[in-house]
Formats: sequence, C-alpha cells, structure tokens
Amino acid sequence: MMKCKKCGERASIKMTQHNMALCQEHFLDWLPQHTQRTIEKFRMFTPDDKVLVAVSGGKDSLALWDVLLGLGYRTDGIYIDLGITDPQSGLPYSAKSKKYSLQFAEQHNLNLHIVDMKQEYGETITEINHRVRHGRQKPCSICGLVKRHILNEVTREGGYPVLVTGHNLDDEAATLFGNTLTWTVDLLQRQAPLLPAMSGFARKAKPFCKLYERETAAYALMRNIAYVYEECPFAGGARTIQHKKLLNQLEKRSPGTKMQFYGNFLKAREELFAVERQPILPEEHCPVCGQPTHSGQLCAFCRLVGKM
Repeated sequence: MMKCKKCGERASIKMTQHNMALCQEHFLDWLPQHTQRTIEKFRMFTPDDKVLVAVSGGKDSLALWDVLLGLGYRTDGIYIDLGITDPQSGLPYSAKSKKYSLQFAEQHNLNLHIVDMKQEYGETITEINHRVRHGRQKPCSICGLVKRHILNEVTREGGYPVLVTGHNLDDEAATLFGNTLTWTVDLLQRQAPLLPAMSGFARKAKPFCKLYERETAAYALMRNIAYVYEECPFAGGARTIQHKKLLNQLEKRSPGTKMQFYGNFLKAREELFAVERQPILPEEHCPVCGQPTHSGQLCAFCRLVGKM
C-alpha cells in the first residue's frame, strides 16, 4: 500500500516524477501551492489583478479556475461557443462543454463571458470549415485563429491585465516537441509560461505549465468538478496527439522526462534568446477590429468572418 509522504495514511496518488505519493487531503493542498509557486516565479499576476480565465468546459481550465479561487485571486471566465458538432454522430460537442462551464460559474457565483460564434459572426466553426475547406480538412487552424482573436479582444476590451489558460505540462511538452522537430524559431522564442503584453496583444499566462495532465485530472476528480470528458471530435489524428503519445512512452520508461524536457528548455531559452532577435511584431492595425496586423489591411480573422 502506498503511503502519503506527509501523514503516512493511504495515498490517493503516486507521482513518480516527484518521488512522492500523497493522500487526497495533502494532494489538494500540494497542487495549489505548486501553482502559486509557478505564478510567483514567472511573475504572472498579483492578488490585485482581475484575472480572465479561458474556460473550455474541460478538466484543466475548470481546475485552474477552481485553484485560483482557492488561492484568493479575483477572476472572471470566458467561454467561446464555437458551435462544434461531431461530424460522425452530429452530436453538439460545444453545447456539452458550454453546459459544464456555465455550471461551474453558477455554482461559485462567478461572472462568465460567453461569445457565441453563430450569434456574433453568423457561422459556427463547423460551418466555416465546410465553406472554406469544403469539410475536407480539420478546422484546427481556423479554430485556433478564431480563439486567439476573440480571447485577445475580450481581454483587452474588458480591461483585464492578464488572460490565463489551462495548458498543462503535457500540452507544453508536446508543443515544444513539435516546434523542435521543425526548428520553428519564432514559435520556440514565444513559448513561455508568460507572454507579456505588447503591440496590441494581451498578456497571457499558463499557471499549470509545470503540472502533469494526470495531476490536473486527479485534482478535478477529487474536487468533484464536473467537466466534459470527450476530446474535441476533430482532435483525432492531430500532430499534438501523436507527440503526446511518443512523450508518454518516454515518460513511462523514464519518469520525469517531460518535466526535464520542458524545464531544461526554459533554462536554455534564457541563454538562447538572451541576445535574441526581436520578434517581428505587427506595426499596423486592422481597420475593422483594431487588432494588430502585418499588412495594414484586414487581419486574418476579419478576412475569414468577412466572407460570411
């Protein structure tokens, strides 16, 4: 029987990478403390800041919102209803994830901004994909473009000093793995726990970046947080999923591999980009939405929705 490192009682979770097992009580203390250390280390935000949490109805974002509340931070949430339906079953994936986001906000008497793609822009992500790509490709890049634009817009217009997302260590390691395979320098340069506000872009932080997905899932279950279990119906076969599988194999053989890979990158990043070339930032602004754009004409988002 595994015993809790703190109290000696039966452990609820074993974290081999930390050489530690904890009971439920001490794990629910440990994870917020770990998150707080990450927030302080990277100077993400302070208790005086009103934080905007991007929620998807999944375990990571709702667990993060719960942790920040427990730590005493002032928070609002934002949920983007993309109108995603399963192309095979026709079941509304977005409706389910929206339900859990609303449920959490109502239970804790929190403010949740909801942006409905269909109402605001006339089409859902699924419909845009069929129009632009005739349904032949997955809408992941379109989805990413839309989410980045809307999240940035709501953060800036709402006067929030920072937007936080629930990206965990598995997400960050998989992204880093993909960017390293292709040596995409601009993306490697921008991959960090905190991205400062600049040139019209909002400040973004990832307080869970050093926590394994297994740990955030365990927290959500132990806290009885209801969340959508299913992955996005378009996620299957995505490169990031394949990268996660490869990293999971390495992690199984050598616990702590993901933590070392990402942690050592953050250390090396300071050296690699100490005399870094400045990222090419947009100097113009979109005449429709006002967000940064390289062309001085319509940004990619407005070009996309302008066809609706």
